Amino acid sequence: MPQSYQQLPLGFEPRERFTFDAFVTGENAIAVELLRQCALGDGETQLLLWGERSSGKSHLLQAACNLASQKGRSVCYLPVTAIVHASPQVFEGLEQLDLVCIDDVHMLMQSPDWEEALFDLINRIRETGKRIVFASRQSPDTMSIAIADLRSRLSWGPVFQLQDLNDRDKIRALQMRADQYGLEMAEKVANYLLTHYPRDLFGLFERLDHLDKASMSMQRRLTIPFIKTVLEVEDN
Repeated sequence: MPQSYQQLPLGFEPRERFTFDAFVTGENAIAVELLRQCALGDGETQLLLWGERSSGKSHLLQAACNLASQKGRSVCYLPVTAIVHASPQVFEGLEQLDLVCIDDVHMLMQSPDWEEALFDLINRIRETGKRIVFASRQSPDTMSIAIADLRSRLSWGPVFQLQDLNDRDKIRALQMRADQYGLEMAEKVANYLLTHYPRDLFGLFERLDHLDKASMSMQRRLTIPFIKTVLEVEDN
């Protein structure tokens, strides 16, 4: 029997905010749909998503794990930041799982032991007919990879560069995240955040997290004066 993701020491803990429904696709509809199919055990057996830190890669990989586990499939979400100082043996046996998602895979490159372990894992997963998804800040073509054949292995499935959202979609994404917190965010409030602070979604979501905590503590709604008060104190 495959080991369930709950039993893996570095497995995946479901988080309600990371779902496909909570992701604003923008110009990434094809990549998102292929990933959804992959999570369900259909379509592609391997995908690689790459893009900047705020492009939504981690959200999508965890959304895939969420969906797959809801359907009774065994999954594992491995952020490389959590395993890079461990042993490459962490990859052993993962080919038994229905879906393996490895985040920030570019961080494993130029380490012969990790590259070899990743190379072998991809081969084993392909042999078992299971599925694997990667996220990276670089495309396979631009990674510094010591093992030549690993570059081609990473491109065995479709490779997508995730496109940044336009302002309209970023506002929608902020409103959706606020709704998950139980907060109401008017469009003018979301637009204020977008125009007065760094525009990458990662930074905007971090600020929204601070605002959520302050709102709960102070029992205040999300208004522009409230946001100014909270974020000006934190920025100083």
